[in-house]
Amino acid sequence: MSSTASGTTSTSSGTWRNWAGNVTARPVCEVTPASVEELSAAVRKAAEDGLRVKAVGTGHSFTAAAATDGVLIRPQLLTGIRGIDREAMTVTVEAGTPLKRLNVALAREGLSLTNMGDIMEQTVSGATSTGTHGTGRESGSIAAQIRGIELVTADGSVLTCSEKDNPEVFAAARIGIGALGIVTAVTLAVEPLFLLTAREEPMAFDRVLAEFDELWAENEHFEFYWFPHTGNTNTKRNNRSAGPEKPVPPLSGWFEDEFLSNGVFQVANWVGRAVPATVPTIARISSRALSARTYTDIPYKVFTSPRRVRFVEMEYAVPRAALVDTLRELKAMVDRSPLRVSFPVEVRTAPADDITLSTASGRDSAYVAVHMFRGTPYRAYFTAAERIFTAHEGRPHWGKVHTRDAEYFSRVYPRFGEFTALRDRLDPDRRFQNDYLRRVLGS
Repeated sequence: MSSTASGTTSTSSGTWRNWAGNVTARPVCEVTPASVEELSAAVRKAAEDGLRVKAVGTGHSFTAAAATDGVLIRPQLLTGIRGIDREAMTVTVEAGTPLKRLNVALAREGLSLTNMGDIMEQTVSGATSTGTHGTGRESGSIAAQIRGIELVTADGSVLTCSEKDNPEVFAAARIGIGALGIVTAVTLAVEPLFLLTAREEPMAFDRVLAEFDELWAENEHFEFYWFPHTGNTNTKRNNRSAGPEKPVPPLSGWFEDEFLSNGVFQVANWVGRAVPATVPTIARISSRALSARTYTDIPYKVFTSPRRVRFVEMEYAVPRAALVDTLRELKAMVDRSPLRVSFPVEVRTAPADDITLSTASGRDSAYVAVHMFRGTPYRAYFTAAERIFTAHEGRPHWGKVHTRDAEYFSRVYPRFGEFTALRDRLDPDRRFQNDYLRRVLGS
């Protein structure tokens, strides 16, 4: 191992694994740069050595988007807030900053992001580069809240972009899948800290589908979980609130979020994996375990929750108008198949945005996520679900399991050619190429 003034390079890096354990890679070396200059130097050296380069965050992608047999860049020293502009209401943050740390720091400053995904373990650049999103009637993914990006391109130069500077790069790099360069800093829109009231309650599957348009229209953030093998869902509505703050009491929070949603759920999945025939019964019990509750808190405490049970996930964005049909087809498929699915199906929405390869690019979207417990065979379920999603011109999440390729994406993304042309310009030698990008973007 060699070290610079503050960054490190390791040549005996061993095997890298993602969070779910379904992707592994053996890079030639790992570099942990302590500055943008060190990162630029690492990219230039990789070019001299004829090696590919990929940056990896916390490994929360289920795809091999960050895998490399070349140089693996770890951004954990590129963290922290560079600056807050209260006039423009933006925060500029280093790319390796975990979302968890950013949320806590913003709250301390009386600020918040407008919307968030449902976990906050990822780095800022990892979450935005793959299109991480929550649910929202008017507010989109984390990438849709980006106002500026700084990235190191294939020749080691630093490029900054926004709506005014390099707008064609800005349109694409907000969700760049690591293909255009290594993101070093992101400027995000923020707003004064606000309160959200969450209302969680069980609801019949058929009722949710019958009333979906109203539930979507009446709530700023609506999502639900359907438990396969049952007609039950758990719904969640988040809306802005004047207060007062009324967080989940610590004991019931621990019982529902840690004990039921993580501890007991983990054991139930172990049982289901060992004896698949028990899964429908477990699903019926699980779907009734969580009772209705209402609480009011600051945004990140409402949007996000701990996820300690490991799983593999596929998620597709379909046109919002196609959601009800998609879910009916998914339920019919599970009901008539021998599949045993112990994880709930998660359903969220996002408004259309203008990011070139965003799953919501140019169309109001609904997301359907299917999961399987880690170590359980998932291909039959995911293959059958994917057949339904693609029949509705679904677009898979860039960081979740799917089998689509560049030919498919060129059909479902009207601006696909715009992205690949920009990649040809910024990375003609494919310094940031890997097997995943070769499949989804072409060579």
